[in-house]
Amino acid sequence: MTLKLHNFFRSSTSTRLRAALNLKGLDYDYIPYVLRTGETRTPEYLAKNPQGLVPTLEREDGSYLTQSLAIMEWLEETHPEPALLPADADGRARVRALSYMIALEIHPLNNLRVLFRLRDQFGADEEAQKEWFTHWVTITFDALEAELSASKDTGLYCHGDTPTMADCCLYAQIWNNKRFGVPLENWPVISRIYAELDKLPAFTKAAPPNQPDTA
Repeated sequence: MTLKLHNFFRSSTSTRLRAALNLKGLDYDYIPYVLRTGETRTPEYLAKNPQGLVPTLEREDGSYLTQSLAIMEWLEETHPEPALLPADADGRARVRALSYMIALEIHPLNNLRVLFRLRDQFGADEEAQKEWFTHWVTITFDALEAELSASKDTGLYCHGDTPTMADCCLYAQIWNNKRFGVPLENWPVISRIYAELDKLPAFTKAAPPNQPDTA
């Protein structure tokens, strides 16, 4: 039985996990959902993931894993090559920190259900939602750019010359930024790393426009 990835083409959490699976060379069945129509709020899906979020990884034994970063850590432990985390403790801490800057500081404030809450409870139109999104991206990307620019550990990618979990998170976030017209050229090191990642099949295959449910 092949792994099954329950996901949405435009979800940045789904994109980052697709990239990780591709880097690991793992095949999976692609199971699409439409978030805006509530397909992840059905009893059937909630039995897989009680939060009603994507992605959910269904394993060969029929059990489920949730939360993209936790799934990537599981992948690292069960399929250690090629590695998504460095071999040394300091390197692993740095890669996790870079990943968390994106996954824990940007994404929770800018995901779809937050934007819908801003719209429905506070009357935020599309322009106001874009301003909200851009504000939180900018705060963290400014700090991320400073870290990547200053560190000797930054290489071709976020950490050295091998893609890591941090690159999976960064690549996915940049695709999310594109939806809101956030200009990447404001951050030259991030822009350079993204360009390098976009040359790799594992990442381009994971990109939202290249998914079977792309609308």
